[in-house]
Parts: sequence; structure tokens; C-alpha cells
Amino acid sequence: MADTLSFELVSPDRLLMSADVEAVMVPGTEGDMTVMPGHMPLISTLRPAVVDVYATWGGAPSTRIFVRGGFVDVTGDRITLLAEHATNLAELDRAALAQEVRNAAEDVSLAKTDADRARAQALHDSLNELLSAVE
Repeated sequence: MADTLSFELVSPDRLLMSADVEAVMVPGTEGDMTVMPGHMPLISTLRPAVVDVYATWGGAPSTRIFVRGGFVDVTGDRITLLAEHATNLAELDRAALAQEVRNAAEDVSLAKTDADRARAQALHDSLNELLSAVE
């Protein structure tokens, strides 16, 4: 078994990361999973949360990326994460994010239909999850 696996994280607008890593902690909709070399092949949808990437397993994550929706494809030596939206936590402006959370809360209160309210609430919840990840 190899010591690393090939990891790619892609969002609609760009390739966020492409590296050989020892482990990736993925927020699947059925639960969190740690993917390491030799992992059983699988495909899973993602829930809004932080993906922790470990260049070296056992220490702190080398990269933390918040994802909102998408899916992950795992083979024994490769993991590809296709995210609807992805943000590297190192690139976040906390004050701007806090303002986005306030704006999203206002959108929830101003929504005219149940469908609009549900979409606004989902965005608000996702942004709150992101804000708590950077605190």
C-alpha cells in the first residue's frame, strides 16, 4: 500500500487543491469519514462542513477547506472532491463573513414564500457553520 493518495478538490470556478496527502477527513451526508491510502472505493454526497487535509497524518491539518454541497469519489489511491462551493479557511476575512451571516439572517426574515425561506435558511445555516469553523 502506498503512503499517500492523490487528492483533488474542485469547485465550479477553480481547482482549489491538487496534492499527494496522507489523509483527508470528509464531511459526508451519512457521517464524517477519514480517507487514507487503500480506502475502499465509494461515492458520497457532502454536507456543509470543513474538509481537513493532512499532508502528514497524526498532526494538525495542513489545509482546512469549507465545502457547501457536492460529492466525493474515492478509489484506493485517489480522492476527488467536487464541491458546489469551497472556501479555504486561510483566505477568509472573518468580519466580511460575519456580515454575510447577518445579511443571510435578514434574507430569512424577509422571504415571502416557504421555498425562498428554506433556501435562505440553508444559506444562513451554511454560513454559520463556516463562521464557527474559523473561530
